[in-house]
Amino acid sequence: MAKDFPNNWDLYKQSDDDCFIEHTYDEIMEWKVHGWELPSSVCCIIRAHNKETHKVKEYVYQQPSAADKRLQMLLTDGCEYEVTVVDHEQVHFFTKREE
Repeated sequence: MAKDFPNNWDLYKQSDDDCFIEHTYDEIMEWKVHGWELPSSVCCIIRAHNKETHKVKEYVYQQPSAADKRLQMLLTDGCEYEVTVVDHEQVHFFTKREE
């Protein structure tokens, strides 16, 4: 059973607009997309989107060999996956080619 965690949604909803800093689209992209950081103990994160069921699973790896095995399994499995791999330096996107 999932545990519910309290949030402050009502507090944010009732706050004045002056309480929030406005950011441009480029600032947010630079901060959240281009400025990711992984802990030093993490080699990479693999996100697999199953195109048939629309389910998304994430896998976190400390060892490159384990990540390689998962990536090979996802790309050779009978299901259609879109796979995103994030490491300390780049974001990689993999999908099967349509013939």
